[in-house]
Amino acid sequence: MKTLFIGYDLNRPGQDYASLIKEIKEVANGCWHNLDSTWLIRTEKTCTQLRDTLRPHMDKGDELLVMDISGVNWAASGFSPSGNEWLHKYV
Repeated sequence: MKTLFIGYDLNRPGQDYASLIKEIKEVANGCWHNLDSTWLIRTEKTCTQLRDTLRPHMDKGDELLVMDISGVNWAASGFSPSGNEWLHKYV
C-alpha cells in the first residue's frame, strides 16, 4: 500500500464537493485531510487509476494533482499530534 497526495481546485463558484469527498473516502484505506483541498490517502491504486476515479466527480475546468509520496522527505508545522503521527507513520 502507498501514500498518495491529492490536491484539487474546484473552480466553479458554489461547486459541491460532496461527491468528490465521498469518492476519496471510499478509495482510501486511511486518510489525512488537515488542509483545504488537500488529502493524503493510503491506497493500492496508482496515481493514474486514482486520477481516473476522481475525475468524473469534477467539472471540466477543475484541476487535480495526484502524486505518490511514499517515503519522501517532508517537514510540517502547526498540526495536531494525531495529524503529525499519521504523517510520520505513512509518509
